[in-house]
Formats: sequence, C-alpha cells, structure tokens
Amino acid sequence: MSKLPLVSSEKTIKSLLKVGFDYAPIKGKGSHRALVRVGSQGEKYLVIIPKRDPVPKGTLISIIKQSGMTREEFIKLLE
Repeated sequence: MSKLPLVSSEKTIKSLLKVGFDYAPIKGKGSHRALVRVGSQGEKYLVIIPKRDPVPKGTLISIIKQSGMTREEFIKLLE
C-alpha cells in the first residue's frame, strides 16, 4: 500500500477531473466542492471535497473511496 502524499483541494479536484469527474450542479456551496461521475456500468459517484491545503489524510482516504478508485490509481493521477 502506497503512502498518501499531502495534497491541496485544488490538486485533488484537478486529478479527479482528469478521470471524468465533473462539477455537480447546484452542489458544493461555501467551503466545499462536489464532483460527480457516472461509471462505465451506470454506477454514480459523488465526491465532496473541502477547500483545504492540505486536505486532511482521513478526508483524502474518504474521497478516494467515494471516487471508486484505489490509492495507487489516485497517486498515479497526481504525477
């Protein structure tokens, strides 16, 4: 299992946008952003990301789980 790096919310959002996430309509008010994606088999993923720098490690783990990716896939996106 790879160690998670410290990342900002902006870098997290950019990484998720690369894999097909898009901003959710009328969600993500204030200090949070909501991203949504429909998977290849119709499954829906909704990810809520707080505007923080860096995103707390526990929160980042939850974001990765909500996105349907593994840690390794997410870390690869950051490169």
